[in-house]
Amino acid sequence: MNNNFKENINFPNYWNWNGFKICWSVTGEDNKVPIIFLHGFGASRKHWRNNLEYFAKRNCASYSLDLIGFGDSDQPGITQIGKLDNEIWSNQVKDFIAQVIRPKNSGKVILIGNSLGSLVALTCAVSLEDQIAKVIASPLPDQIQENKKSKKKSSFKKFQDKFIKIFFIFFPLEIILFLITKLGVIKLGLNSAYFKKDNIDRELIDLVTKPVLRSTSARSLRAMCIGMSSRDEKFQASYLLRKLSASKKVPFLLIWGEKDNFIPLFIGKKIANFHRWVKLKIVSNSGHCIHDEDPSVFNRISYEWISDLKTF
Repeated sequence: MNNNFKENINFPNYWNWNGFKICWSVTGEDNKVPIIFLHGFGASRKHWRNNLEYFAKRNCASYSLDLIGFGDSDQPGITQIGKLDNEIWSNQVKDFIAQVIRPKNSGKVILIGNSLGSLVALTCAVSLEDQIAKVIASPLPDQIQENKKSKKKSSFKKFQDKFIKIFFIFFPLEIILFLITKLGVIKLGLNSAYFKKDNIDRELIDLVTKPVLRSTSARSLRAMCIGMSSRDEKFQASYLLRKLSASKKVPFLLIWGEKDNFIPLFIGKKIANFHRWVKLKIVSNSGHCIHDEDPSVFNRISYEWISDLKTF
């Protein structure tokens, strides 16, 4: 990785989104094809350290941004934002396209996500399908159910949502996060996420640890716990995939690690079986973060798929 690229990804650009400070980076901004890279839970834009340059050298304007609550972006709590979930994050991405990318580039945008970022990418593709060229999800989290019929919000669901909110308001997340940073839990989690351990280095540990050490991290995590636990069905992966299936306007690729301990491969196979238009690529001997664990394999698979669909 050359030094100019490391400067690009570490140099923070800031964008004011609804009064919140959002951090983002770009390399190859003047290139033809816009791509937004969306990180997973607990990570940040810097987790794409082994990918952005590869695509920038192939005529892609490679953007990565810290989803609100993560990285160097603001960490609002329920008082400031109410909740944090894939609906909020997809709204952030849609506005990023409109306000940051569109003044420079009118082309359809490719979304590449890791885990939570994949769910955000899927959510964007459903609500903004005319502006999204294609989606790569590696992997896609969330429960997958076949042909579940939509139901109106029941009284029990309303009670459940209120209970979840009260529970997390009083749950001592401040203490939990303090213990996580002091007891080596972050490194333990990374060792579980990565099947190959070579890229679990100080840079990776720092990019995951530093946001947790901020004084606002617990309140933001609380907003995430409440938001993600009480989502409407229309923001869950099963529903979103069915919506995208109806038009098939946005090609969709799953890249799944054979040894993923967090979201097992059978879920990826289940998605591909339910939705035959979705393509599934399995990477052997790789875990939850293929893009950083096996970047050369991830980059090659992604670029070949994109190129085969005649984006360029």
